[in-house]
Amino acid sequence: MLQSPRVVKRLLGLIVASSAIASVWAAPPEQAGLIVVEDLGGDPALPYYRALNLLPEAIIASAPPMGSPPSQSATDGDMLPVRSTRLTPGDVVARAIRAPGLPPTFVIGDDPRSRNWLQVRSNTLRELGAVGLVVNVDSPAALKALRKLAPGVTLAPTSGDDLAERLGLQHYPALITATGIEP
Repeated sequence: MLQSPRVVKRLLGLIVASSAIASVWAAPPEQAGLIVVEDLGGDPALPYYRALNLLPEAIIASAPPMGSPPSQSATDGDMLPVRSTRLTPGDVVARAIRAPGLPPTFVIGDDPRSRNWLQVRSNTLRELGAVGLVVNVDSPAALKALRKLAPGVTLAPTSGDDLAERLGLQHYPALITATGIEP
């Protein structure tokens, strides 16, 4: 079954590491600390699981191959177009919310109402350190035009459907803080 002393050593290391992790989780918070059992430099563990014969071959065969990270990083253009089906431009009704720790965030799209709102409120947004979620935008050029309206304000293209559902939000532009949603 286990053919190499190296495999046995690695498996014992994994068992010791599991025990150490379990003891840290069981310890009171004031006693919990980081315990490094062994750092093997990122070697994949799949060969050791294979040696234990615990996983069906179908799972092992479908495991993604280990490789180097992509040579290029993702760009905004890779994330576009963004369309949020639950959010549309419209009138936002101000209301209080309780979301302690939520950093100031705002939601806009690439439409005349959002562009005007962004331009008028850019100084306030910058002072708050608010991050903008651009929830409806088609092209890198449109995103770049929005960014020109509010220099120094972070704008990220992302779907707003989950946020809309969680906050009961239907329209934008809106500023969302830990204490409220406002138009």
